[in-house]
Amino acid sequence: MTKIKICGLKYPDNIREVLALRPDYLGFIFHPGSKRYVGSLDAAWIAGLQGPAKKTGVFVNADVSVVRAAVNQYRFEAVQLHGNESAAYCSKLTDLGVEIIKAFGIGEAFDWSALAAYEQVADYYLFDTKSAQHGGTGVRFNWDLLGKYRSGKPFFLSGGLSAENVQDALRLGDSRLYALDLNSKFEVGPGNKNIELLKRTLQTISDERISS
Repeated sequence: MTKIKICGLKYPDNIREVLALRPDYLGFIFHPGSKRYVGSLDAAWIAGLQGPAKKTGVFVNADVSVVRAAVNQYRFEAVQLHGNESAAYCSKLTDLGVEIIKAFGIGEAFDWSALAAYEQVADYYLFDTKSAQHGGTGVRFNWDLLGKYRSGKPFFLSGGLSAENVQDALRLGDSRLYALDLNSKFEVGPGNKNIELLKRTLQTISDERISS
């Protein structure tokens, strides 16, 4: 069953409402260049969040020591590396006991053979639309490119997912599709999620799962 990650959260009341929807992952962005940067959101408050969702810290080319400290401080259960982190970098986090999600920006010229180096150090891959801003574009990449993906490792699908195309994503027929990453198309403003739209979309996803 395809899981759901809701990413780019930054407002406590909104986060509580999202948590009540029972997603599988909650994403908190630690890239200062992002409009959804967590900023001064209280670490102890995030650490204390209760529910089935795995708290996920999203980092872009951060120093390894910063990521390790954040995992402990925020009690993250997953780390998403959304920059140009090497396989050697990822290996320095494998002892933390958290899921490691390595993101890649996908475009027509993407070198799929580059994934081979990460096979032993990443639990999941995440495929997003290639951009200079490392995600959050609201633009969907050409999903036909996934036909070039040869690994058996499960992946998160990101980049321009919307209420209008989640059914298409679920109908890709790829058994390696582990999770849908919902972000910018489900907001009333950066980091402020549209709860009613998310509810309707999650119902659509549920209905699609039943029908398939």
